[in-house]
Amino acid sequence: MDTTFDVRIWKLRVNHGQKKATYTVRWSVEGHEFQRTFTTRALAESFRSGLIGAARKGEAFDRTTGQSVSAVRAKNDMSWFDFACAYVDMKWPISAGNSRKGVAETLTTVTPQMFSTLRGKPDDKLIRRALNGWAFNLNRRGKVAMPADIDAALNWVKSHTRPVSALAEPAEVRGVLTLLSSKLDGTSAAPSVVRRKRAVLYNVGEYAKERNLVAVNPLKLIKWKVPKPVKVVDKRVVVNQDQARRLLAAVREQKPSGLRLVAYFAVMYYAGLRPGEAVNLRKQDLAIPSDGWGELLLWESAPETGASWSDTGTRRDRRQLKHRERGDTRPVPCVPPLTRILHEHLEQFGTDADGYLFRGERETGQLSESTSSRAWRLARKTALSADEYASPLARRGYDLRHACLSTWLNGGVPPTQVAEWAGHSVAVLLRVYAQCIAGQEDLARRRIGEALGLGEDG
Repeated sequence: MDTTFDVRIWKLRVNHGQKKATYTVRWSVEGHEFQRTFTTRALAESFRSGLIGAARKGEAFDRTTGQSVSAVRAKNDMSWFDFACAYVDMKWPISAGNSRKGVAETLTTVTPQMFSTLRGKPDDKLIRRALNGWAFNLNRRGKVAMPADIDAALNWVKSHTRPVSALAEPAEVRGVLTLLSSKLDGTSAAPSVVRRKRAVLYNVGEYAKERNLVAVNPLKLIKWKVPKPVKVVDKRVVVNQDQARRLLAAVREQKPSGLRLVAYFAVMYYAGLRPGEAVNLRKQDLAIPSDGWGELLLWESAPETGASWSDTGTRRDRRQLKHRERGDTRPVPCVPPLTRILHEHLEQFGTDADGYLFRGERETGQLSESTSSRAWRLARKTALSADEYASPLARRGYDLRHACLSTWLNGGVPPTQVAEWAGHSVAVLLRVYAQCIAGQEDLARRRIGEALGLGEDG
């Protein structure tokens, strides 16, 4: 909105007609004259008083419409439900599948704070299903026939949400943030979840400001400490070489798909691939000899989002490598043990019609997360001792990537090279893996002792 404080308001002008008089209010905004004519003096005086009151309160005026900022917002105001749907419409075309899910989850979480009443409110679970699965999902809203209970729930929400301008009250913003930081059972949500949702909500506030529905981003109205998530890898999750070999051997024994998944988990452990990169590996991406060192050339990732959130209608959302532009590639070394495992996989299972290496026993299309997660859970139970199984050790298949990067760093590979292979910046790499770099403490103590002139006994 293009605004100014240069406003002049003139006296009422009376227009004498043949049958009756009309009354015109005239004012100028930065030299540009505006006017409105009313059929009665009372209406004209009321409108003129509103202009004078806004000017006396120090409000800015819009150069285009001549209206005060508050008047423009009152005219533009819309219900929270309609605004939330408009925000989804705006973000959907430029967002990846997981980002779409995150937006829908955040809006579903905070919408109850904007209800104008609880009278006649449908069941909470039904409302969440209606909002997350239909209202905030463009692949379904208006394209797939809604069940009757979903339709009724959305009609109630649409009719019983307050306007966006209600967020101008700090108490309302605090209520929204309270919902944001809690799970459905009332316990505190994980800091990483809170930060992610808060980031979405901040962007929602900026969009409300852009639409002239609020004067400032509502999240700027209050002081609220954003919880800090853990930014370093817990070294308790990192497996050693013996544990990794035991786990890969245990994966091989899991029915029905374990034998097909050994190479999938191996590329995470030996080459540091993310799951979305591993599942997208094709035969033509392998530059490997019959034995010895080779190379994997990564060019695309396929994180699992769910069919209803992707543009293709498949469970995985294919996109560029993380932190890279579309078309960029990332070479990763393939160590001899991984070369042998990949050749064994190709000999036994080949590839699918599109050249992809990994899929479940009974699956068509790319490997599903449920198949790989189930095999990994069973392998942990088989391969690990009772104490190891009860610990966080390799709780997720993703933890094999942490083990790989930690091995490279501890082996003396320069952080710049590890960061390049891993698809990280050096700063992020050293911060995230700071606790996993072993063998440095004794050297640091010796150097401190030498600097202080201390002997071996201190």
